[in-house]
Amino acid sequence: MKPVHLTAAKDRVPFLQKFAFGLGASTPIAFVNTVSGLTGLIYNIGLGVNPVLLGMVQMIPRAMDAFIDPLLGSVSDNTRTRWGRRRPYILVGGILTALFYALLWMAPRGWGQNGLLAYYLGSSLLFFLASSIFTVPHGALGLEMSGDYHERTRLFAVASFIGNISAMATPWIYALANSKFFPDEVAGMKVVGIGVGGFIVLTSVLCATICRERKFQQAAHQHRERFWPSMRLTFQNRIFLRLILIVGLVTLGFNFVNGFSNYIMIYYVFDGAKRSASVLMGWLGMLWAVSALLAVFPMAWLGTRLGKRRTMQIFIGLMIAGSLLKIVCYSPQHPWLAVFPTLLISSGMLGLYTLASSMTADICDEDELRTGIRREGIYSAVYGWWLKMAISTAYLIAGFLLQSTHFNEKLLHQLAATCFWLRFWEIGIPSALCGVSLGLLVRYPLTEDRAYQIKAQLEARPARVPLRR
Repeated sequence: MKPVHLTAAKDRVPFLQKFAFGLGASTPIAFVNTVSGLTGLIYNIGLGVNPVLLGMVQMIPRAMDAFIDPLLGSVSDNTRTRWGRRRPYILVGGILTALFYALLWMAPRGWGQNGLLAYYLGSSLLFFLASSIFTVPHGALGLEMSGDYHERTRLFAVASFIGNISAMATPWIYALANSKFFPDEVAGMKVVGIGVGGFIVLTSVLCATICRERKFQQAAHQHRERFWPSMRLTFQNRIFLRLILIVGLVTLGFNFVNGFSNYIMIYYVFDGAKRSASVLMGWLGMLWAVSALLAVFPMAWLGTRLGKRRTMQIFIGLMIAGSLLKIVCYSPQHPWLAVFPTLLISSGMLGLYTLASSMTADICDEDELRTGIRREGIYSAVYGWWLKMAISTAYLIAGFLLQSTHFNEKLLHQLAATCFWLRFWEIGIPSALCGVSLGLLVRYPLTEDRAYQIKAQLEARPARVPLRR
């Protein structure tokens, strides 16, 4: 460990703004990310939709969403209003996300499989479009709220902390939908979805009204960047490409086996007892959120003292260890052993995604040094583009993987071979791809010292005008 750079007062973000930004992070952390798991539970197990067809349908809105994101990022970068480049979209996008989240679970029970697939496709297209209108400017806002290497980590650490407080409630969404107040989980989810939508509206309004855009005045005097030249510059940034490959491989690994842990808990650990399984799943999900909360503190401490690259390596290592622990911790005799891999994987993911956001902010400074343009929106969007492409591709693969296990939703007790292959894929794929990401981090070039050199060079410029290209 080496001496820590001190953050200048002008680079510090007031706590109230950090808190409001964290409230906004609740939507992607706690609610958008839960849709994929709930889709399998409600549409496959609850309504009997074929998992392969469901996986194919899930792929479509995420693929569409991935292509929309860069356009939204460019639009946000080029927006000039009295309220800023980001905040108007955060407000409108949050309200629309809440509306379509509730709509997602309103599928009419009497419809056949094709009708249910069509309903899910239409409502999910609207939901993910709305969530992009919110999340892309929200992510860009975080990238510009501080110019300091360590303050950025603290900002995203606070956002992760607050977002995961909201995430503590999300594991109970399925358990609440399964409660005795409702005939079954399908009926219950219609009511629970409305409550979640109300919470999304509240957090979006607070985020949009309290946060401030640090780079707005500078951006207001720069020329508007055309979409394709901006995309070309972004994809020429090798540091950024390495970062999104690292994060994308981990994302692929866990989404290839999307929702498999739910199937394993219900049909292997609890042998088809959905209500009992949903209770443990609720506790494990809550533990996931709590461990992510607690992991914020060592992550921020290590990031300050070891640097972001080494700290990210540690947290990816935790995910590998957690995945391998499932070999013994998925136990019908001792179901609660599942808490141990949950602790490690949750902590690892918290560290990975929090540090990746902070590292993207450093890349935006490096990009400004080369181009003279602040383009947080396009970087936030392309970062999301890669992740969503990974997720949409993984959804399709997940459906085929699930079918390859010979899972049958009509059976209360699944075949022993089915349970074996569910566990084999769910443990093996994430472990392997996390290992590849770990290797890619070895030569990551944007160190703490280099980040502060870039910051000093930017501050020494007499006028921040776009460089000629």
